Amino acid sequence: MKISIKKFRVRKGGQVRLKDWPTHAKPLYHSKEDYQEILVEHVEKMSARQNLLFADDRYALLLIFQAMDAAGKDGTIKHVMSGLNPQGCQVRSFKQPSSTELNHDFLWRTNCALPERGNIGIFNRSYYEEVLITRVHPEILAAQKLPPKMHIDETFWKHRYRSINDLEKHLHRNGTHVIKFFLHLSKEEQRQRFLARIDNPHKNWKFSQADLGRTT
Repeated sequence: MKISIKKFRVRKGGQVRLKDWPTHAKPLYHSKEDYQEILVEHVEKMSARQNLLFADDRYALLLIFQAMDAAGKDGTIKHVMSGLNPQGCQVRSFKQPSSTELNHDFLWRTNCALPERGNIGIFNRSYYEEVLITRVHPEILAAQKLPPKMHIDETFWKHRYRSINDLEKHLHRNGTHVIKFFLHLSKEEQRQRFLARIDNPHKNWKFSQADLGRTT
């Protein structure tokens, strides 16, 4: 079964409004057994390509996963990347920055985690948090020890967008290809998943009081 991703792909310069994109898509498989067969087939293909990437030792691949809480980033990374050799694939998760990270610019901690040539790097969240979460929670931005004369206005955020774009252009020119994924789900589906976490003793650790505010 050949799977087309054209309808899910956003090309350079394309405008995206999440409300225009469906949170439910028609399955690309016919049954659970069909899904398992497709998954195994594609995992084998990725494994073979990983070997070529490592042997060539000239390029690197960076996969970035962004999503709302409970959208399934962890599960997606676990299942889709299950056939990759862990010696050439590193997963990094970016949460609250440490004191050392706060003493550097906002791109520093992700730059330190970039994959080497011949390797695959997977970011579970990324520098995009710096133009998302920090806009909602200004106290996080206040902890970044920015110069006192720097005004937090629309120009500030435009500069951050440009820094991110320039970084990704720089990485591409130097052999690191960046592929970004956003897992989209509705508020109602997110609410149901949070409730499921409460009911499942094996997933209670994933739920916190902060999640209550994300469902309103």
